Amino acid sequence: MNRRLENYSEHQDGMTRSRKHILLLTTTRTGSSFVGEFFNQQGDNMFYLFEPLWHVERMLALETRGTNATAAARAYRDVLQQLFLCDFSLLESFISPLPVDHITAALFRRESSSSLCDESVCSPFVKGVFERYHCKARRCGPLNLTVASESCLQKEHRAIKSVRVRQLETLRPLAEDPRLDMKFIQLVRDPRAVLASRMVAFAANYKNWKQWAMGGDVPADDDEVRKLKGNCDNIRMSAAVGLRQPSWLRRRYMLVRYEDVARFPVKKAREMYKFIGIPLTQRVKSWILRNTQASKEAGGVYSTQKNSSEQVEKWRDSLPFNIVQVVQRVCGPTLKLFGYKFVTSEKMLTDKSVSLIEDKVFNF
Repeated sequence: MNRRLENYSEHQDGMTRSRKHILLLTTTRTGSSFVGEFFNQQGDNMFYLFEPLWHVERMLALETRGTNATAAARAYRDVLQQLFLCDFSLLESFISPLPVDHITAALFRRESSSSLCDESVCSPFVKGVFERYHCKARRCGPLNLTVASESCLQKEHRAIKSVRVRQLETLRPLAEDPRLDMKFIQLVRDPRAVLASRMVAFAANYKNWKQWAMGGDVPADDDEVRKLKGNCDNIRMSAAVGLRQPSWLRRRYMLVRYEDVARFPVKKAREMYKFIGIPLTQRVKSWILRNTQASKEAGGVYSTQKNSSEQVEKWRDSLPFNIVQVVQRVCGPTLKLFGYKFVTSEKMLTDKSVSLIEDKVFNF
């Protein structure tokens, strides 16, 4: 009996030593739901969470009537740190309504995490309890976060996707935590493509841009233009830290362009897994092949099912030249850093025989 316990203890120690903690760090409309599935589909050894910081951002915005950037960065870091250790207690305090006995029917996009819909985490269905983000593959009751935590502890690796962390630098304590073996993958996309996608997905918030796209000059000092510049600067500064490879990030940071993932999905997935240090499963490869050859009818605005190579150039059909010029003016340094070519004329914009993506290798 004692020998069995020793063997189990040795197995657990081995898992702890080899366990990887992966944060997919990005912004909205960069293809992050699609890339997140590279980890969600890995199999039974991966515990994956989809946008848990949504609750933190929402609660802080309600309490402060607008999120305080410093307080938010600290809260994001602390919640991520606990989640990577399979501790849901801090996240619970941000969920509304507050979970009762660690049980909630309100976890954002629960169905996007196969780990939270595992049979082991699936509690009996409760009639009359509405769960907006309910599991699709099986009928489960509200999520018991204690059970989810126990399931997380049993998994070999843990991955989280988030579009809410603005600066990589704020996550330094995670990289330096001896309990974690952190790997940061920053996913970026051509800012012109991001804007075009947001104008469709978040139409109500992009009325000014849609109006400017109809013709006329874009006011240089408009709040929306300043916001775009701020977003581009944040992404560039965050990536610049990672690409410099300071000692705390050495061998822990990888920059990935969405355009490369869309064109060479299996190749890029293999590179990501090699960087992390774990094998890529056949299940992930099969999922990628199934979901990168979708018909036009299959993919919606939030779908992970796309004809991925078509997505790379799609923005060039919808974004007029005057808007492209504005993005290039305020996001120029970001475009240069990530290897996106500038458009110099309307003819060049619509001529898809001219690629706007430089061949560029980002060391990791």
